[in-house]
Parts: sequence; C-alpha cells; structure tokens
Amino acid sequence: DTTTDKQRAIKEAEETIEVLKADISKYISDAAQLTKEIAGHDEDIAAWTGDEKAATNVREIEKADYDAMHKDYSESVDALQRAIAVLKKQAYDRSQASLAQVSRLKTLTLIPAEAKRAIDLFLVQDSEDPAEGLEVSAPEAAGYEFQSHGIIEVLEKLLDKFIDERTKLEKEEMNGKHAYDMLMQDLRAQIDQATQDRGEKAETKAKKLQAKADAQGDLTDTTTTKEADEKYLADLTATCQQKASDFESRQQLRAEEIEAIQKAIEILSSDAVKGNAEKYLPSFAQKAGSSLAQLRSSAADVPQQ
Repeated sequence: DTTTDKQRAIKEAEETIEVLKADISKYISDAAQLTKEIAGHDEDIAAWTGDEKAATNVREIEKADYDAMHKDYSESVDALQRAIAVLKKQAYDRSQASLAQVSRLKTLTLIPAEAKRAIDLFLVQDSEDPAEGLEVSAPEAAGYEFQSHGIIEVLEKLLDKFIDERTKLEKEEMNGKHAYDMLMQDLRAQIDQATQDRGEKAETKAKKLQAKADAQGDLTDTTTTKEADEKYLADLTATCQQKASDFESRQQLRAEEIEAIQKAIEILSSDAVKGNAEKYLPSFAQKAGSSLAQLRSSAADVPQQ
C-alpha cells in the first residue's frame, strides 16, 4: 500500500534525521575540543622552543666565559712554571733574556697586585747586584739565594692556586655542559612528543570535520526526501479525501433520486389516480422501474475508496 510505505519511509527518515543531528553536534563538539588542545600544544611547543633558544644563548655565553678564563689560567700557569724554572737556576746560569720570563708575569691579569710588587722588588734587587758568574762571593750568593727563595715561594703558591682554580673551572664547565645537554634532551623530547600529539589531533580534527560535512550532506538529502514523501502523502490523502467526498455526494444525489421515484410510484399507484393508471401506468412503471434499477446498479458499482 502506497500510503503505508510512505508513512514508514517518513518515520524512518525522522529517526535518521535525529541521529544525523546528534552526530553533527558531536562532531562539532569534538572538533572544538581538538582545536583547543591543538592550540595548547602550539603554546607548549613555542614555549619550549623559546626555552631551547634561551638556554643555548646562556650556554654560549658561559662557554665563551669559560674559554676566556681557562685561557687566562693556562697562560698564567705556563708563565709561572717558566718563571719558577728560571728563578731556581743559579745566578750565573741566568741570562737577561731568561729574567724576562719573570717580568712577563706582571702583564698577566690573574697575578695579584701583591705578587706583582714582589716581582718588581726582586727584579730591581737583581739588576742592582754587581756580582755575576764566578765572581759572586759566598755571602752574596747566600743572600741572593734567600731573595730568590722568597719570590719562588710566592710564585709556587700562585701556581698551585691557579691549577686548583683551573681544575675547579673545568669541573664547573663539565657540569654546566652536562646540565645543558640534559635540559636540551628533555626539551627536545617534550617538543617531539607535543609535535606528534598535535599532528595526530590535527588529523583527527580533519576527519571529524569531514564526517560532519558528510553527515550534513546526508541530513540535507534525507530532509529533502522526507519533505518530498510528506508532500506526496499529503497530496495522495487530499486526492483520496476529495474522491471520497465526491462519491458521498453522488451517493446522496442518487439516494434522493431513488426516493423521489419511489414517492412518484406510490402516488401513481394511489386510488386518486387509479382511473388513469390502467392507461398510463404500465409503460410509466416499466420506465420508472428500469431507471430505479439502473440507479441502484450504478450505486452498487461505485468502488469503495
């Protein structure tokens, strides 16, 4: 039955529309949540990338400072070792050029002012000593050795101090580099993970939006089909109702006609018109009966809607 089929189709379409609307709402909600989460990942990635750059800048500054300080310590240690070696030689083994190794210590930035004054005093006393080589007497040699021992002791203390400080500096540099490497490893792992999560969520979001678009297309098609079915059903119902109304009207008219004929027959069959009935009634009754039979037959033949 067409009406039943259309009604069933309309009901199924209504159920489908409700499901599609719920799906579309869920897709929109999911996409909005993913958009928020993606933005969060972007913020984290930007922050961690900034931390990488900042930490790298600090590390470069620390490395440059370390290189400069390590160079100063190394130069100072080397100069002290050379100067001490010169001072430990006997006076007659020293040349004026070798004493320049001692004088050079005064140009080094790490040598403290007190040590520089001691060096100046030694160099002045050394330049004023008239004895050279084998001509140096025993008392003069003993005094010179005492003077050399004093400056050597000062320089050796500085040498030990600088070696210790350089070793400490190297350890601090090693620890600083290790801390930087660990920080970079941690930041890179976080950035990589966030980048992966962002990519997966961006892909999921794209699928959600595509599913929403597909569902909206299905919703449009289903709604259009449902509206067409509803219009067809409404038109069909209206047509049936109109046919039923027309049939009722015809039935009423025929019933009235039959009633009128029956009344006419009754009148003609009465005593008042009996005198003329024998003359006219047979043919009239035959015609009336024939018309009445036709009306009844016609009424019976009309199909039920």
